Amino acid sequence: MTTDLDLDLGAVAAALRASTVRVEDERGRGQGSGIVWNEAGLVLTNAHVVRGRSAQVTAAGTQARAARVVQRDAQRDLAALVVDDAAGLVPARVRDSQTLVPGELAVAAGNPHGLVGAVTAGLVHRCNARWVVADVRLAPGNSGGPLADAWGRVIGINSMIAHGFALAVPTSAVNSFLGAQPERKLGVQLTPVVLGRGAARVEAQLVVGIEAGSAAERAGVALGDAIVAHDAASLEVVRGGARLRLTLAWPEGAHAA
Repeated sequence: MTTDLDLDLGAVAAALRASTVRVEDERGRGQGSGIVWNEAGLVLTNAHVVRGRSAQVTAAGTQARAARVVQRDAQRDLAALVVDDAAGLVPARVRDSQTLVPGELAVAAGNPHGLVGAVTAGLVHRCNARWVVADVRLAPGNSGGPLADAWGRVIGINSMIAHGFALAVPTSAVNSFLGAQPERKLGVQLTPVVLGRGAARVEAQLVVGIEAGSAAERAGVALGDAIVAHDAASLEVVRGGARLRLTLAWPEGAHAA
């Protein structure tokens, strides 16, 4: 018997697989997973997966593509790659990990032991500036892959296993690594709110002020919108009970990531 939950998790798994890539280090010393971060071919993974200056990135159903390592932070175990041929790559949806609460569903995708597109689920136990901790099952090959919420939005990058728990680098740390400070550049005033009830509750940022001529105003953000996720290119908001994705248009020379 197929339940609504089965169908929902199936859709989440399919979306995560589409944005998860296999990453192979140029030296052949590392192999793991990565996350397509934007349409420009930016891929995020762990620093311990890629130790050289280049790598091979393979998306589902495609040939391997060359990628350049453009940024690395061994202490945070993060590395950023750029795939020159980004055609057909599917960017992941990203959620601010600071909005997580313990007990939320967590879903991990990756390529453990060479098993392409494997997905496993569990619950978030805690989240802080250092780690998102969840009881999902990881194995070698999951490193660098996404840890996502029940809607398939990435909340962390899987890094290691400790005492049986998965440890993922939170997206708040990833944004800091990339130099992203969207809440400062959007031109909005925000206040924290909680949407929904019980297990369906989601922490969000309510828009209570918008600066004239700001990136938020150009994107169509309205007073009363609740921001539930963002990345360098877009915002996901709840407006009147409906979820909307608003595209950000930054002035020339400016960026959020």
